[in-house]
Amino acid sequence: MSIPAIPLAAALERGPLVLDGGLSNQLEAQGCDLSDELWSARLLADDPGQLEAAHTAYVRAGARVVITGSYQATYEGFAHRGVGDEEATALLRRSVELARGAAERGAEPVWVAASVGPYGAMLADGSEYRGRYGLGVAELTRFHRPRIEALASAGPDVLALETVPDADEAEAMLSAAEGCGVPVWLSYSIAGETTRAGQPLRDAFVLAAGTGQVIAVGVNCCEPGDADRAVELAAAITGKPVVVYPNSGEEWDATTRSWRGPATFDPRRVDAWRAAGARLIGGCCRVGPERIAELATALRNH
Repeated sequence: MSIPAIPLAAALERGPLVLDGGLSNQLEAQGCDLSDELWSARLLADDPGQLEAAHTAYVRAGARVVITGSYQATYEGFAHRGVGDEEATALLRRSVELARGAAERGAEPVWVAASVGPYGAMLADGSEYRGRYGLGVAELTRFHRPRIEALASAGPDVLALETVPDADEAEAMLSAAEGCGVPVWLSYSIAGETTRAGQPLRDAFVLAAGTGQVIAVGVNCCEPGDADRAVELAAAITGKPVVVYPNSGEEWDATTRSWRGPATFDPRRVDAWRAAGARLIGGCCRVGPERIAELATALRNH
């Protein structure tokens, strides 16, 4: 497997890079059924080729960083399906290998980010958009550490601590990642200028300001409009490169289990995000390869 010649942090010093888009919407476009509680992580065992194909679609669209299909992959979640710890470790490592395989198809170097989703993603009840699980920092650290260690052992370029709804959980994830030997980015899910749990973003970003292991800080899985101010705050408070990958802007209706409303993701926002300090720029839910290709073109034309 080929690995980019320079670390991701060094690449960010040279300029912004395009992230991929939503993995689940691309998998659904490929005909995959994601109704299982494991969501896209089910495919690590049942149909890994679909995951590699989805990653490849984004690489071909111009993504320079691809995020693994491990967001909802946890030892606890796999155990509910009768998967033991040894096999779960192998599946977590496979998520990195599949992304690396797709990265090799890029005309330019492509870095691999191993996704570490929040505790609420394992619950599969939407609580990752609320936080406040009733667990302390120490308990959350114990939950995250084994998965982080397994993913780090597969050799990703960075760990994506992503869609984090709560500053307490961010503290736990950073603690769990300490000493793993892999840099991280920290990305909150937000509403306005607060985390989903209601903490001021200013306070939430401070957690990463003095942590050398953190190479980028920002937001994802949020409204595109909310990302504008968040990018400015992340850059001003941490002095670090900013990562930003919002949703399409459509709203999820849990009753009908469908998306509604207009898409407001506009690749032309890239100029403002870049000027404010964004260096990792992509999309999350419902942002597909077509939009990522537009984003890549916008960055090239800057």
